[in-house]
Amino acid sequence: MKTIKVYVTLKNNICKKNNTKKNTKKNNRTSVKLNKPVLVKKIYKTDDEWKKQLGEEIYKIAREKGTGLRKMSSDYDKKIGIYHCVCCNLQLFTSFTKYNSGSGWPSFYMPISKYNVKTEIDKSLDMTRTSVACSRCGCHLGHLFNDGPPPTGLRYCMNSESLKFTSCKKKSITNL
Repeated sequence: MKTIKVYVTLKNNICKKNNTKKNTKKNNRTSVKLNKPVLVKKIYKTDDEWKKQLGEEIYKIAREKGTGLRKMSSDYDKKIGIYHCVCCNLQLFTSFTKYNSGSGWPSFYMPISKYNVKTEIDKSLDMTRTSVACSRCGCHLGHLFNDGPPPTGLRYCMNSESLKFTSCKKKSITNL
């Protein structure tokens, strides 16, 4: 496995368990700061390694830029939590920025951090779109459109197969 270093803002431990560390100099406890860039290694694997990890169906969507099935509703629609990359587990979106776009695919108006996703022009299927990928491993997540709700006006239209959901208690998610 080949790795290179990239800067990615991680909102580590958004689902807090014990998000403090001891500090003997001030007040005995200091909160972990979640909004600063953290040095993260970019992940590279061979196609065979990804296929083994993901299985054929998810591999086609996540690594070969396929399109996932439309799912009109999901149990996750009603739950509070974090959506992670299916390939590398990088935290990408929260349920607080998820909304029903009517498209059938999970839609968000913004990621946890702009550094956690990357975009590029996609001219496949005889149209020009903006493709969205995980900035750590390059997993194809979906597409970005300019028809979303305020405050961003953006719609991150994601493949549900490219995301993993982790539920959290409402009080355990930090303010983003």
